[in-house]
Amino acid sequence: MELVAGIDSSTQSCKVVIADAVSGTVVREGRAAHPPGTEVDPEAWWQAIAAAGGLGDVRAWAISGQQHGMVALDSRGRVVRPALLWNDLRSSDAATALIARYGATALAERTGLVPVPSFTLTKVHWLREHEPERARAVGAVALPHDWLTWRLRGFGPDSRLGADLDELVTDRSEASGTGYWTDAGYDRELFAEALGHDAVLPRVLAHDAAVRDADGRSVGPGSGDNAGAALGLGARVGDVVVSIGTSGTVFATSAHRTIDPSGTVAGFADAADGHLPLVATLSAARVLDTLAALLGVDHEELSRLALAASPGAGGLVLEPYLEGERTPNLPDATGTLFGMTLASTTRENVARSAYEGVLGGLLFGLNAIRDLGVPTERGILIGGGARSAAVRAMAPEILGIPMTAPPAGEFVAWGMARQAARTLGLELPPAA
Repeated sequence: MELVAGIDSSTQSCKVVIADAVSGTVVREGRAAHPPGTEVDPEAWWQAIAAAGGLGDVRAWAISGQQHGMVALDSRGRVVRPALLWNDLRSSDAATALIARYGATALAERTGLVPVPSFTLTKVHWLREHEPERARAVGAVALPHDWLTWRLRGFGPDSRLGADLDELVTDRSEASGTGYWTDAGYDRELFAEALGHDAVLPRVLAHDAAVRDADGRSVGPGSGDNAGAALGLGARVGDVVVSIGTSGTVFATSAHRTIDPSGTVAGFADAADGHLPLVATLSAARVLDTLAALLGVDHEELSRLALAASPGAGGLVLEPYLEGERTPNLPDATGTLFGMTLASTTRENVARSAYEGVLGGLLFGLNAIRDLGVPTERGILIGGGARSAAVRAMAPEILGIPMTAPPAGEFVAWGMARQAARTLGLELPPAA
């Protein structure tokens, strides 16, 4: 057997899938939780990989990670402060300041992104403004997947290979989510202005490149989590992946770079030679959780109630911004239920309005991607919400494209197993 490992270090947990790259079968899987919060000591991720892993018998591995988080290191490779995660919003003022200084259109054209608090650039700017002593100590800035790859290869303070910051590596998909990367490489001016000085940034590897770890094993460049999912699913140009989880995402595989000065669509790169325009929403599975609790039912019954109602929910419309919204950018918005009459206000219509509200938000994102000329011919439905019969039935109607829902699986980790196998000249099949 030629065993390969795919690792998904997400916000909530670390998942490891180990497969035989010859037969394509999964040999074993592991999982370990990450601590809650929006800032985390990266050592917790390292311990989770050790708890979930069992990588001693693999010939190749690759890691995908939560995007955008800032891991700041000093010149000796030590972590300067707990990592700020993508969902840490303390850098919202920094995002506003960057847009005011450079202009949204100019930044979109330079980097494919308009800054929001998620992106690493805003967190670097925040560090300089609020923790200047720590900012001055920074010798390198990495993303979670970059740092984990570095450590697992054998680098770091007191590690086998020493703390060589020049051995930090990443891929296009992760670099494209920082806010200081272009197709031509890092935008050093933006980065140095944000931090107050220049520093080491991970070397961007080609998607088919490989490096080695201390044991001589082949290591893929890894990816961001959405790019890893696209690779795991085998998404191609014309495919749109719709994920309904804690947040909602719509992303498409595109052959060309997208630029959206409104900031609605993030112009990310994928884990190959293409691009991955993406829209993220906050109003997703937690809306369904809330409405299920309100009606006193579980998710299966919520789905049954929704499917018992007619499309349009009798005129009942849920604006599902129960915790604000990211796309459109309405952080202080609240939810509203419109169209309540004696006839329309039934349990069935309330349930259906929840699904239609969530899917309507995703349609907003899908239309924004379409408006950039990206082909959207087939939808792939994933995430916890994809297990709902109501979602599977209503998504094709509302989004206006044929939808498939592959069996639940660790698509990000599988994408990394596929990437690891390719470093050995082998090919694992996609999950969809």
